[in-house]
Amino acid sequence: VQLVESEGGLVHTGGSLRLSCLASGFAFSLYRMSWYRQPPGKERELVALIDPAGRFTDYRDSVKGRFTISRDDAKKTVYLQMNSLKPEDTAVYYCFVRRGNGVWGQGTQVTVSS
Repeated sequence: VQLVESEGGLVHTGGSLRLSCLASGFAFSLYRMSWYRQPPGKERELVALIDPAGRFTDYRDSVKGRFTISRDDAKKTVYLQMNSLKPEDTAVYYCFVRRGNGVWGQGTQVTVSS
């Protein structure tokens, strides 16, 4: 089981970035997929989740209306479109699937400059 995130990057306040996470080694379409992030010096926090077939999505309050999670089951990929980025969105972003004890991607740095 493996999750591989795309490269993050450095963007200015108000900019946009799309992260992707390619899954392998499990029946991707059957699992809820999540994005977490860990800001500098803080705990890891849930950003967004999406159920199989996209039947349900949810977001942390601070990103609602700015971030969109989606999935392409044929490509075994989950996306996180991030718009209107703020400096407080600066973090390492992780893809996660609760399979077994849980599997994390390697993480990707997103830095939003003010």
